[in-house]
Amino acid sequence: MKDESNKKNEREAVALSFDGHSAPTVSASGKGLLADEIIAIAQEAGIHIHKDPHLSDFLQRLELGEEIPKELYLLIAELIAFAYMLDGKFPDKWDNMHQKIVEEV
Repeated sequence: MKDESNKKNEREAVALSFDGHSAPTVSASGKGLLADEIIAIAQEAGIHIHKDPHLSDFLQRLELGEEIPKELYLLIAELIAFAYMLDGKFPDKWDNMHQKIVEEV
């Protein structure tokens, strides 16, 4: 008999690659020790890590190199945009956009 509780508590990790043009693709995926290694490499590289077991479970079902499905475009785009903002990267006209909002309020 297999112990299913250990499988549920096993760490999972999925890495996505995004070139800025095409849909993000799965660049690494793993569970257990492999997941720990993926996370360690991401941390060493300064890559932001988003913890979401439901999203990870869904992405685990994709093959390496496979694009994320269209149903996830908005969610993943929001995560990428948030990561860019955490790195201090903003759209070209961000300051101007911010100024317009302040003037209108």
